[in-house]
Amino acid sequence: MEYDFYYKFKEPDQDIADFVESIGTFQNRTDEPKEVVIIPDGRVDLFFMKSPSEPFHITLLGLETYPEQRHIPPHTTAFVVSFKPIAVEYILKTSIAGFLNSGKELPSGFWGFEADHIPDFEFCYEKATQKIKELLPQETDERKRKLFELIYESKGEMSVKELSEKISWSSRQINRYFTRQLGLSLKAYAMILRFRTSLEHIAQGKLFPELNYTDQNHFIKEVKKFSGVAPKELSKNQNDRFILLSVLKEK
Repeated sequence: MEYDFYYKFKEPDQDIADFVESIGTFQNRTDEPKEVVIIPDGRVDLFFMKSPSEPFHITLLGLETYPEQRHIPPHTTAFVVSFKPIAVEYILKTSIAGFLNSGKELPSGFWGFEADHIPDFEFCYEKATQKIKELLPQETDERKRKLFELIYESKGEMSVKELSEKISWSSRQINRYFTRQLGLSLKAYAMILRFRTSLEHIAQGKLFPELNYTDQNHFIKEVKKFSGVAPKELSKNQNDRFILLSVLKEK
């Protein structure tokens, strides 16, 4: 069946799974712009975009802290690598603190990708995987590795103090690292991760808090903050505006 808006996301090769969360593609196959809402998900996205109306471009997006409506031009194809935040330092070897809620255009030919490659998802998947394997560090700071492992395992619900104690790294140093590398505090990032976990529940039709929210009102307020709508409306996901929710519903 041919869909007007097509998307596909795959888990990464196990060798790069510490740094990459998913690799995917989406296509607007219609003659009209596709309205989507980008919502915070705690991932760092590298986009390769091909469109008849725009030059081929490669963009590294910073973390989002609020919802933003965007339009995908007609007949656009995108290939996207979604990184875990630890990859910013160790794979991308940069900081994204300067473009919170925005992005940075990367030079043409980055990682050897060309416009003609983008429609072939399997080719791009293998090419990106191979490139990331080449960039894997020989060693990582064990505190940072453990920090992100615990943040993900706890779904953002472990306090900064608890994390600090478990990895023997001061709260002040942790927040300095987060601010320098990602542009926001650990607490702010943890809230985003908790919202994304709640999004997985909403995709299953669970409209009440499954995590450690104070009460239903607190849950609704936080979902509105990060998505722009209440859980019930988010669950309906009219016209597949929330791509992330659409992907989660298919899991």
